[in-house]
Amino acid sequence: MSRWKSRLSAVLAGAAALAVLGAVPAAAHVTVNPDTAEKGDYAKLTFRVPTERDNASTTKLEVTLPEEHPLSSVSVKPHPGWDYEIATEKLDQPVDQGEGREPLTEAVRTITWTADDKAAAIEPGEFDEFDVSVGPLPENADQMIFKAVQTYDSGEVVRWIEISGEGAEEPEHPAPILKLTAAASEQQAAAPAAAEIETDTDQSASVTTALVLSIIAVVLGGAALITGLLARRRS
Repeated sequence: MSRWKSRLSAVLAGAAALAVLGAVPAAAHVTVNPDTAEKGDYAKLTFRVPTERDNASTTKLEVTLPEEHPLSSVSVKPHPGWDYEIATEKLDQPVDQGEGREPLTEAVRTITWTADDKAAAIEPGEFDEFDVSVGPLPENADQMIFKAVQTYDSGEVVRWIEISGEGAEEPEHPAPILKLTAAASEQQAAAPAAAEIETDTDQSASVTTALVLSIIAVVLGGAALITGLLARRRS
């Protein structure tokens, strides 16, 4: 009896340990919110920065905008207690901005926020958010990667720049990624086409089913007629 109780206690203890481990939240990362936006649209992006260290506070955040998708409009919302600096870069090739607009020859490359003092820093167990308005978003891409660098007052630097392949596990320090979706007008235009295809498919299936049933009916009718004629001859 005592041995059974000991085993039961061990099982319960193991289950409790697993429950505790399951309750531990996943490590927080620097992220961009929302994580999806429409292609060709303007968007307000919020970079969320958690402090993951128990003995240091976040004092700086540097976000790099995708070089392959330069944005013509980038504006930063002032953040109390923090200064920001925008660094621009000349483009190797001018980007056509459409009729009536001059080609884009220079674009924002990085935005860096720095805490004015220790009181403004993001302390352990806290997070903060930094807002940017950008656009128009590219129409020829499915995502935008915003690599970020987080600096602590201890001197530690964490680079959120890793990108995982499709189907692979999330890396230790993933870069913030903004997924780009088709514009609402394109989605609405695609919906009737899909519905029409589905209707045509249903109609084709109905016609095929009716044809098969007709053939079966003819075969059965013919078999019944032959059976009747044979029965008459025998009689």
